[in-house]
Amino acid sequence: MIPYWLSEAHEPPPAVALDGPPDVVVVGAGVTGCAAALRLAHAGMRVRLCDAREVAGGASGRNGGFALRGAPAPFDVTAASVGEESARAIWAWSERAIDRIEELAGDAFRRVGSLRLAVDEEERDELRSEYDALVGAGFAAEWLDDLAPPLAGRFTAAIRHVPDGVLQPARWVRRLARLAAEAGVEIREHARVTSLDELEGATVVVCSDGYPSGLLGPIEGLIIPTRGQVIATEPIPERLFQVPHYGRHGFDYWHQAEDGRVVAGGFRDVSLFSEFTADEHTTDVVQDALSSFVNGLVGRELRVDYRWAGIFGLVMDFLPVVGAVPGLDRVWVAGGYSGHGNVLGLACGELVARAVAGEDDPLLPLFDPGRLLGAGA
Repeated sequence: MIPYWLSEAHEPPPAVALDGPPDVVVVGAGVTGCAAALRLAHAGMRVRLCDAREVAGGASGRNGGFALRGAPAPFDVTAASVGEESARAIWAWSERAIDRIEELAGDAFRRVGSLRLAVDEEERDELRSEYDALVGAGFAAEWLDDLAPPLAGRFTAAIRHVPDGVLQPARWVRRLARLAAEAGVEIREHARVTSLDELEGATVVVCSDGYPSGLLGPIEGLIIPTRGQVIATEPIPERLFQVPHYGRHGFDYWHQAEDGRVVAGGFRDVSLFSEFTADEHTTDVVQDALSSFVNGLVGRELRVDYRWAGIFGLVMDFLPVVGAVPGLDRVWVAGGYSGHGNVLGLACGELVARAVAGEDDPLLPLFDPGRLLGAGA
């Protein structure tokens, strides 16, 4: 079944033909690839953007629509891993990326904040640790003890992450692709790149996240393909979930689209090992869990109008992978967002483009693809 986001009518990006061979070929026309292509074109390069399907046809059109700051791990956990100074830099960088989305996305983005919810006392303690660390580092956050129905009784507390928002992700990425085409990027949809040898000696930037590309040499497969399943219900008149909600360490996530549909995803943990796959088919066990969860929240059975799955790239240290691919000449990668690709995808697309153009950034050593070789040894 086509994902809800991708069902929206749209115009294709403008047709552009380069006036010579490409300087850079970007593989993957999701948010990362479109952002990288746009930035590279603005740097004066001839850029070709290729996708095996269509713009936003992969994870960028198949996710839950959340725009969340930070890394996939909570702030305090990230700070313990990479140091508080680096964690602060990642969070500030991601907040700037949300500002950039707001600048470019138009009505595809609403800045409404988000709620990270605790399902029990253990998770409440974890949320409180993150909240204290965030506020201590100077980031905007609000602590909520008293939750209104239908959250009351199901969840014990929440953090409101003030800068966050919600997206119609396919609409957003299609707009980003149009901006790239208007900047001179040649976009080739339904054009799978199967070998580096076919790319005319151009620099290559692989932006397929969890979808296997076959182009990453020694790190192929070390960004682990992981399936995320989602549903969208019939529209309902009540406005119960106007902001992104997520709980149980991100295994449950949901919100309401502007037309009143409840969009809910997660529940990978009901069949955890089967979800480490690049297969986009939905499964009864996860889909049934999603439907039951939403029906319980709303208090009645809702018709499910859309069911879909997408693939994201999981990295075990929960940091993105951005930089030159070790052992390969002129091949770069940006991916590994561990389920937080809507914001990190934009930020990392721009970051890898700047790196290809010769700019340095203090975040690049943290995201170095070479670290995956040590993790996989």
